[in-house]
Parts: sequence; C-alpha cells; structure tokens
Amino acid sequence: MENLPFYVYLVFGITVFVGVFLFYKASHDSKIFLVIISLWIVIQTVTSVSGFYTITDSVPPRVALLLIPPLIMTIILFSTRRGKVFIDRLDIRPLTLFHIIRIPVEITLFWLFLHKAVPGLMTFEGRNFDILSGISAPIVYYLVFINMKLNRYALLIWNFICLALLLNIVFNAILSVPGVFQKFAFDQPNVAITTFPFVFLPSVLVPMVLFSHIAAIRRILLKKENLI
Repeated sequence: MENLPFYVYLVFGITVFVGVFLFYKASHDSKIFLVIISLWIVIQTVTSVSGFYTITDSVPPRVALLLIPPLIMTIILFSTRRGKVFIDRLDIRPLTLFHIIRIPVEITLFWLFLHKAVPGLMTFEGRNFDILSGISAPIVYYLVFINMKLNRYALLIWNFICLALLLNIVFNAILSVPGVFQKFAFDQPNVAITTFPFVFLPSVLVPMVLFSHIAAIRRILLKKENLI
C-alpha cells in the first residue's frame, strides 16, 4: 500500500468529492446532509489514519464500524416521517446521474488489485460487474429524462439491476477482508478498505449508492405524480 502511485489517491479522492457533490445537489443543497456527511468523513479519516481498521483479528470485526452506522441511518430515514419527507424531496435526475462515480471506483479497484491491495474477484476481471452501472447511468439519464425514449418503469428495472450488482460486489468484498469472517481471497485479501482514504469506499460511497437506489425505487413505486 505504501507504493501506490499518487494518481490512485487523486482519482479516488476526486470520486469521493464528486459523489458527495452530486448527492448534495440531489438533496436540493441540504445543509443537514452536508454537515452529517462532513462529520462522518472527518470521523473516518481520524479513525483510519490511527490504524484502527488495520487490526483485523478482533471480534466483532472493526470494519463493521464502516458499514453499520450508515446502514442504521438508512433504516432510520426510511422508517421515520421526517426521513421519508427527505427521501421524497430528492431529485431523481441527479440521483440517477450520481451513479457515474462507479466508473472511477471500478478503475481504482483495478489499480488496487495490481498493487495487491484487493483481490482480483473485486475487479471487472473477476466477479465485479458494477462498472456496467456506471457506464449505463448517463445513457439511462439521457433516454429517460432528456430524450424520453424510456419511461419510469425502465428506470425502475435499471435501479433493481444496478442494486443487485452493488450487493454482489459488497458481499464479495466483505468476505474478502482479513478476519474471522473471511471466506475468499486468502492469497490476496481486501486490505485496501482498512486504510485511508479507501475506507471511504465502504463508509461513504457504497452507502450513498445503496441509498440512492432504494430511494429511487421508493419514489417510482409510491409516488403518484410523474417523476419524469
């Protein structure tokens, strides 16, 4: 990890910034979102720089703290009145375009694989097909919102497919992290997400991607007014 080229950090850092910016715009410039995500990034920065996540033999696994708090926040938002109000105010257009960040994420994962920081199964050469979500995002955005050749139900199907692709890589990535629950990639485990700044992949980007899909699916299924 010490010998990673600077461009790997640069591309990933820009990806995190762009991802947060696009979600911020989808939230209609929500100051509450900006404060919460900024505090969360600061907390994860301090925690990861201290080396906390590099200790992988603890029970329960320390990396769980990257995923569980955002998951709890997602559950709260989808189960409370104020949370549902926030979700239903989201602009589904930038929320769809948001998924282009999955292209540089997949490129970053491939670079990390070349430097033995993640296993090959986490790349598009292995079991990870999530790059298709990123490539298709601007195409779907154009066909649904600009060209209007596709309707809301096509957008719904796309969200379900991309959600499945996300869950596939998350499942494989979690079971590739060194520790008591590791099932894959013992020769080249997923150590990147235990170090700064790549902790932002499971703690920031993945939760936002997951939330975006579930929010879009809810909006399409439950809202009576036209989204398009």
